[in-house]
Amino acid sequence: MSLIDREQGAASVPAGPPSGGRPTGPTVADVIRAVTTGALPIRITGYDGSAVGPADAGITLAIHSERGLSYLLTAPGDLGMARAYVSGDLGMEGVHPGDPYEAFKVLKDSLHLRLPSVGEALALVKGLGWERLMPPPPPRQEAAPRWRRLVGGLRHSRFRDSSAISHHYDVSNAFYEKVLGPSMTYTCAVFHSPDDTLEQAQRAKYDLVAGKLALKPGMRLLDVGCGWGGMVRHAAREYGVKALGVTLSRAQAEWAQAAIERDGLGDLAEVRHLDYRDAPREQFDVVSSIGLTEHIGVRNYPAYFGALRSRLKPGGRLLNHCITRADNRAPHRSGAFIDRYVFPDGELVGPGRLISEIHDAGLEVHHEENLRQHYALTLAGWCRNLVENWDFCVGEVGLGTARVWGLYMAGSRLAFERNEIQLHQVLATQNGPQGVNGYPLRPDWMP
Repeated sequence: MSLIDREQGAASVPAGPPSGGRPTGPTVADVIRAVTTGALPIRITGYDGSAVGPADAGITLAIHSERGLSYLLTAPGDLGMARAYVSGDLGMEGVHPGDPYEAFKVLKDSLHLRLPSVGEALALVKGLGWERLMPPPPPRQEAAPRWRRLVGGLRHSRFRDSSAISHHYDVSNAFYEKVLGPSMTYTCAVFHSPDDTLEQAQRAKYDLVAGKLALKPGMRLLDVGCGWGGMVRHAAREYGVKALGVTLSRAQAEWAQAAIERDGLGDLAEVRHLDYRDAPREQFDVVSSIGLTEHIGVRNYPAYFGALRSRLKPGGRLLNHCITRADNRAPHRSGAFIDRYVFPDGELVGPGRLISEIHDAGLEVHHEENLRQHYALTLAGWCRNLVENWDFCVGEVGLGTARVWGLYMAGSRLAFERNEIQLHQVLATQNGPQGVNGYPLRPDWMP
């Protein structure tokens, strides 16, 4: 089926060449030939009736309008394609909009781009018209570029962090319920078998975190960046722990607190709409951070881990769970698509840098593990949910936003599978006097 169904308000263009025969200028097919090399693994069709690539290709990209071509020309790469796709000016046939994973694989493996020569480029632009190099306004789903976000404060200031979190998480709780499933857990699950259901795997993740933290009845847990309160509710319900979660998303906090009351956990669990920097300064037995580190900024790591350490009792444990780069040399900032459409201001580091920062904050690291393959399976499960609930999700958040999520989750799945990004859990302790940390000689949890 088509990945793009024209939505009302999309650019209206002729399906073929204008009356009078063949266009006099370069065709869309000419442009594609100029910027690619080798045999095309897909078919690409243009609004002018031109086409290039095998007619029997399993996947077809359809450039529906001049605006779509301008998006591709003025922002080459993933940003231009995302703009054209989200706006409805670029279509894709052969995959479902909720899970374009197979298209990503083909494009990544077999589509080879090249820079045209200066002469070729000038001839194309002259033939197409210089107006094609004027960037059209981006879709409404796109966040402002980094330089324009300065009006909201410096990167990772409180207000700007709050705006970034709201851009991603305050979409629609009903949308997230369909995509994430009953657990409402938006972090990597743990699979004992690829055949595990997503719900089984999310429960296993929470049990793994609970085991690493050695949760016992009566302990006090602080969960920073708690999302919809999954860890908070699990710790209270399954382990009798008094748990407090904090999140910068007001929509998450409201949903989580309602779920706590619905489950009858109000005497043990609570979720507050708070910045992690404003979490109570009392000391907790354990602290978990599951999916927050990606949002706080690398330069803030010392203050971040210092803040978590200051809230731990001597001998208390910290479990930090976050996405990382595959190595320590990769750039911290995300690519244009992720930054503009998914996680504004998000930053990742390699696992070595992450562990060093935890050590340098005065915590002692005892264990770490990479759950990269588990995140690929998790994303596959979320994409299945989006496919199964596509009509509801489109009705809830709109076609453009639903397309963003299909792109983002399918692309991220491929990145985890190919070791471009990873997911690391790091377990550390806040040591007491003379190095006493209460940690056993061997791990006291089931792997």
